[in-house]
Amino acid sequence: MTAARTAAPARAATAGPALPEAPGGDAVPETIRRIVSRAPGGGNISVARLDGTRTMPLRELHDRAGRLAHHLRDTYGIGPGDRIGILAANSLEWVLLDLAALRLGAQTAGLEPGKFTPSTALMDRYGLHLLCTDQPTDVPDTLTTDRIRDLTEPTGSADAPLPPVTWGARDVTTIKFTSGSTGVPKGLGATAGSIDSALTAVQEIFEHTPDDHLFVFLPLSLLQQRYWVYSALLHGHDVTITTYEAAFATLRRVRPTVVMGVPAFYESARRTIEGRLRRSAGRTLPDVARALFGDRIRYLWTGSAPASPDVLRFFTGAGLPIYEGYGLNETCIVTKNHPGAHREGSVGKPLRGKEVLIGEDGVISVRSTHPVNNHYEYARPGDSEKVFSPDGTVRTGDLGHLDEDGFLFVHGRADDVIVLDNGKKVVVRPIEELMRADPAIAECVVFSPTQTELVAVVSPAARPADARAIAARLAATNAATTPDERISRVVVADPPFSIGNGLLTSQYKPKRPDIRAAYHSPLHTQEAGIHA
Repeated sequence: MTAARTAAPARAATAGPALPEAPGGDAVPETIRRIVSRAPGGGNISVARLDGTRTMPLRELHDRAGRLAHHLRDTYGIGPGDRIGILAANSLEWVLLDLAALRLGAQTAGLEPGKFTPSTALMDRYGLHLLCTDQPTDVPDTLTTDRIRDLTEPTGSADAPLPPVTWGARDVTTIKFTSGSTGVPKGLGATAGSIDSALTAVQEIFEHTPDDHLFVFLPLSLLQQRYWVYSALLHGHDVTITTYEAAFATLRRVRPTVVMGVPAFYESARRTIEGRLRRSAGRTLPDVARALFGDRIRYLWTGSAPASPDVLRFFTGAGLPIYEGYGLNETCIVTKNHPGAHREGSVGKPLRGKEVLIGEDGVISVRSTHPVNNHYEYARPGDSEKVFSPDGTVRTGDLGHLDEDGFLFVHGRADDVIVLDNGKKVVVRPIEELMRADPAIAECVVFSPTQTELVAVVSPAARPADARAIAARLAATNAATTPDERISRVVVADPPFSIGNGLLTSQYKPKRPDIRAAYHSPLHTQEAGIHA
């Protein structure tokens, strides 16, 4: 039995009434059925890169995906249950491949560039019938993304209808891989029912309409980023897909109503806005913020990692409402603040179809009407049993509590609780949030190398690091904490944490084990760093 089943819940919250239990794999998720069978009535998709932007109506996207599906079936024999790997940067071709696979009943495997390289071994390891990539390769059974553009161009005659495909609630549509702060990425098959449940619940609370324009820049290999394409096809709104590097250059020109971003993106945006505000005499904070984000923002979405309370207050004060949520690859979206239910400091109430359980040890578990899955597809022996119960209940490893109204508050990872030699247990997340409140600090990770003191490794927001500001923040943080929670010294990362140097995940979360390894020597050298 797993801990998720044996730990008695101290409190539980659910949104509801719950969705009806799926009777089996033959139940048809309505949103997926509509995506594969019906051309949208309106809306456009744009893909913005630093070298230009491509825009097309969603109806044309639907038609092109159908032509690509014909080619994949006729040339490569792709059909229900077959698996297509996609190893490419964000592009229109990525979207077309994903939609074509849905039309065929085939699975996709989103492979993040930089983490995977095209090879026969990769195809064998993940059971790929076809690998689609924008990287040079001579691997058999590969299709390059530049070739996909030719395959989807309109021809003189209409293609014959594709054979009908029906997705059951428990059918796997895609293999997603954990962004991974530790070890080799684990594969997880996402069921059509879990996607349907999430899309339905999010639409219920945010009510996206044809007047909306959603802005997405994280890798499409992360399934949740594809949700917003699905949302556009379902509800007829516009969607722009870009990259992190091109996001700020694209925002004002695109004028979205909704931005999907991780906390690190909003931290960077705050620093940009504050810098412009200092140089712009007479302009107000809302004016400068909307000059960066455009003048149509309805709300900002954040999640994937803890957001600084100061950053959340900053954007709300700037007239750009920002709503934090909570979820994992293994659970999909669990809770979300939204205009109808928002509580500062929380990550919101459970969405419809989700139940949050708090065990006696304070660890959060999540039960879903339509679970993402009940096991990993690719992982080490025992990894699935540590996380999943047979019914799909997920032990998250996060600590938290539910307040009297059912709002969830997350305190940090159970693994990140430091036990000092005096027996005191220190939850490091609140301490790290206090340090990150200063604009000079992009990230902070707290360790206890000898179990006698706390030492922080901070990633500076700019180079060279502002040592004076970091020292001042250290003093302010220590003044606000108990003696056991005080940081004795700060090691300043050089270079700052990045995806490129392996110290951030693709969702810009710090990789604690890698940071500890990279800064092992200064962490254990008493003379190193800025002292309290």
